Amino acid sequence: MRLAELSGRSGVSTATIKYYLREGLLAPGRQVNATTAEYDEDHLRRLRLVRSMIQVGRLPVATVREVLRHVDDDSLGRTIRLGAALWALPQVPEPDEDDDHVRAAHREVDELLDRLGWSNAKLLLTISPAYRSLVVAVAAMRRLGYDWDPELLVAYAELMHQAAILDLNFVETRPSEAEKVETAVLGAVLVEPMLQALHRLAQEEESARRYGFE
Repeated sequence: MRLAELSGRSGVSTATIKYYLREGLLAPGRQVNATTAEYDEDHLRRLRLVRSMIQVGRLPVATVREVLRHVDDDSLGRTIRLGAALWALPQVPEPDEDDDHVRAAHREVDELLDRLGWSNAKLLLTISPAYRSLVVAVAAMRRLGYDWDPELLVAYAELMHQAAILDLNFVETRPSEAEKVETAVLGAVLVEPMLQALHRLAQEEESARRYGFE
């Protein structure tokens, strides 16, 4: 397809597509002549991914470029490739390791991983930004004096494991390695907000079921 058709099918203006090409977010098309290039379905798929990261995820172009660099790195195994792409997304600041609440949160989260039987991947998990995010969240709750039952954290983690199974089952339906990683990145950008919205709707529904509308 020519640039105009790519624009029409994607809903992205030709000017924006040219900008993405200049910034290296989109691979060049196959050159037909000095002024014309042909694009294919891979360009359309990648364009939609880029657009979702920038428009929905509010990611800067430099971050999108870094994520895509990992998505396209076929020298990595799938787990590392996926992790590297997701780790390039914006993350919480590093926790203050001198803080007593942070040290206690590390112990609590490590015990959680052991209880869940996630010890085989523990080395990978403990260097993940998501691990740091969880430590920061648990530390904040402890610092604010919330009496949070660790058993609740186990129950939530088990629910999230079921969500992860659904995620990866869907990822595995994609035909190529790059598409698998792209789909996982899209999940982080698009599905996580949907899960948050579903969580809040479920809370509202359960509240109405238990307490009525008074």
